[in-house]
Amino acid sequence: MVFNFEQVHNYFERLVFEEVARRSEAHPEFTSDMLGDVACVALNRLPARYVRHDVDMMFYLTEQERHAIEVSMDEVLQFAFAFVLERSAKVPR
Repeated sequence: MVFNFEQVHNYFERLVFEEVARRSEAHPEFTSDMLGDVACVALNRLPARYVRHDVDMMFYLTEQERHAIEVSMDEVLQFAFAFVLERSAKVPR
């Protein structure tokens, strides 16, 4: 039997990547490496939700669960941007 796991991914990855890219416009001081760090910090603070298709996840969520995801995303991204900025200020140049 052949297994195909190429479609399996963490549901939050795409959401976080898109939101980091969108918010990066408000943070011109962030390098691409720093933005990658922001994405990692944010993803590590979110629960892993593995799906094959994003639509599978959205289909089964209630409106309250969707709202909770939006709130969680905002909180972790605010934290991640602040965390990476604070740490980058401590790095000798």
